[in-house]
Amino acid sequence: MRVTVGAVVGLVAAGYSTADILKAYPYLEAEDVHEAPAYAAWRAEEIELPLSTV
Repeated sequence: MRVTVGAVVGLVAAGYSTADILKAYPYLEAEDVHEAPAYAAWRAEEIELPLSTV
C-alpha cells in the first residue's frame, strides 16, 4: 500500500490535520506528512528537458 505525495499534499491543503491523515494512512509517520509539501515544492522547481534525439 502506498500513498502519493500529491495525495498527502492535497489532504493538507484541504485542511486535514496530521492526526487525521495518520488515522487514514496508519503506515505513514508524522514526518512523512510534514515532509510531503517540502518535497512537492522542491519537485515543482525542477525543470524537465526532453532527451536529445541525436
